[in-house]
Amino acid sequence: MTIQAVIFDAFGTLIKIQDGSHPYRQLMKIGKAHGRRPRPDDASFLMKSAITLTQAAAHLGITASPEQLSTLETVLAEEIAAVEAYPDGLEAVKLLQEQGIRIGVCSNLAFPYRQAVLRCYPMLDAYAFSCDLGVMKPEPTIYSWICDQLGASPTASWMIGDSQRCDRDGPTAVGIRGFFVDRNSTNGDCPELVTFARKVLATAP
Repeated sequence: MTIQAVIFDAFGTLIKIQDGSHPYRQLMKIGKAHGRRPRPDDASFLMKSAITLTQAAAHLGITASPEQLSTLETVLAEEIAAVEAYPDGLEAVKLLQEQGIRIGVCSNLAFPYRQAVLRCYPMLDAYAFSCDLGVMKPEPTIYSWICDQLGASPTASWMIGDSQRCDRDGPTAVGIRGFFVDRNSTNGDCPELVTFARKVLATAP
């Protein structure tokens, strides 16, 4: 089968947060300090909703002062601005695009963070963000959607990311060949993304 498309995870795979300040975690702590008990679906709500941090506070019933929200919005903006692309991510994408492989991103993230992906990788063929679609990896729908956007069948697509559950096992379950990247040990399927890209090109006819 010809490989038509490659799908990357975003954070921890193509891009990295420098010294993350975790503004959403800070928001949840403010809520807890005011008596709001954390709910099991808080994280999924944040990553399935196209809303700002301030809007999230209102939807979740978190009592925070205007000053606190303003501070958190500033912290969030600074964190997003500091996001950087992994050098091997940029090189891998370039190698694949030069050979006509269509490239997509499939990522679970809160709405403001999508800006970082689009800034670092503005010229990809498709973007599947959980906050836009209302579904998260490893739900099968998100993988099917990105393949449709890329014009590629699952069996003609490969995916890689830093989560075994979401980026290897999830896509594999719908017919995409999934890979786990681990830059910090030898436990992954690939140690970095250039090796992965070369593996794709060696397999593609």
